[in-house]
Amino acid sequence: MKMLIAGKWVDGKKTIEVRDPFDDSVIDTVPNGTAADIDAAITAAGEGYRISRDLPVHERVRILRKAADIIDDNAEEFAVIIAKEGSKTIREARKEVYRAAQTMMISAEEARRINGETIPFDTNIGSENRLGYYFRFPIGIIAAITPFNDPLNLVAHKLGPAIAGGNSVVLKPATVTPLSAIKLCEALMEAGLPENVLNVVTGYGSKIGDLLVTDPRVRMISFTGGVEAGREIAKKAGLKKIGMELGSNTPVIVCDDCDLEQAVENSVSGAFWAAGQNCIGVQRIYIEEGIYKKFETLFVSRTRQYKTGPKLDEDCDMGPMIAEGEARRIEKWVNDAVSKGAKILTGGKRDGAIYDPTVLADVPEGCRIDIDEVFAPTVNLYPVKDLDEAIARANAVDFGLHAGIFTKDIGKAFKAIKEIEVGGIIINDSSDYRVDLMPFGGVKNSGLGREGIKFALQEMTEPRVVCFNL
Repeated sequence: MKMLIAGKWVDGKKTIEVRDPFDDSVIDTVPNGTAADIDAAITAAGEGYRISRDLPVHERVRILRKAADIIDDNAEEFAVIIAKEGSKTIREARKEVYRAAQTMMISAEEARRINGETIPFDTNIGSENRLGYYFRFPIGIIAAITPFNDPLNLVAHKLGPAIAGGNSVVLKPATVTPLSAIKLCEALMEAGLPENVLNVVTGYGSKIGDLLVTDPRVRMISFTGGVEAGREIAKKAGLKKIGMELGSNTPVIVCDDCDLEQAVENSVSGAFWAAGQNCIGVQRIYIEEGIYKKFETLFVSRTRQYKTGPKLDEDCDMGPMIAEGEARRIEKWVNDAVSKGAKILTGGKRDGAIYDPTVLADVPEGCRIDIDEVFAPTVNLYPVKDLDEAIARANAVDFGLHAGIFTKDIGKAFKAIKEIEVGGIIINDSSDYRVDLMPFGGVKNSGLGREGIKFALQEMTEPRVVCFNL
């Protein structure tokens, strides 16, 4: 596949192999982008912004709706690409394709609702004859930097609202999963997006990332990725807007009055979706002592039913991690926890990039698998005496993206809603629930700002005040 710069699909002098992490086979190649490619893409995006800001809303709506239709019409092709280049099974990939089409359709709808308000200037003495309002205008060139774990829909979450708001974009997709992103850009161009509005540069972040985020022509950075990379971007970006979703270490609380089977089924799914490489995936489960043993038994039994293997097999439940190096990393983290007293209840074995669904108990406080984001198919079970202890321990990390609680007691639910420090809390489901129109983001090290199309549009546009002195 090729890069998209200034309306042309272009090759590079060097290429990067895109490999299937299951068997390390080469799927395709993409250009190894250079500093010159980044400069050309930003220059083209400057021209594109002058086009996109004047593009009528009805035309933005038409383009986004058409792109959504193209995704729907080619859903299986998109799904196979997602499954081959990343970690998702074909069934998981199909769900991502459906969501990406929804994201583009919602973006089309929200393009109609970028509204302003009248301003009562006459609330100020001396301004009795003033009248005015504010409206929202596009911010300019947006740099979109996307991760590997949702290689289509998280790209859609940046491109959809950016285009809906009248901006232009330079996209840098994840190096290991660029094919889904390029396929989406092909759909947008086929839908009639004007040349230069969207540019795509593939390559290594270490080589071209700084050039993209530090360029003063770029007016906003929309980044999804790791905390350390986010910190570096914030240091280097300069005076521009930044939106970041940086991951989490997600807690789920299981109260003794809950529907236990529901709590087990939903939490297992939440822990091992996409091989655990999911920013709202379940990592820590706090279970009230009276039901702990029963929950543990059911949870381990359900986890052992998970089938790993070739991602395109219809009965495969979980594929490999994105690379063998990542599987080796979590293997080390688990072994470190075990050396300090943790117990492996099931799993704990690695075969290449596949790391078996793993359940841990007696995890000591302070080890990496307890306090950091694992981004892997492991989950920790902890008994707690009551809801107060569960909430305190849920908050005892430097992340706060999502949380879940299972309870039939509305009072307990509202206590958790009030006291857990997160951007979203899910009642009677695991933390791993999201629809694409809701505000999505977190507190503490989980990021800055909110995604979700309506809310991303607020980040990607600015208010301009108009005041008439009559």
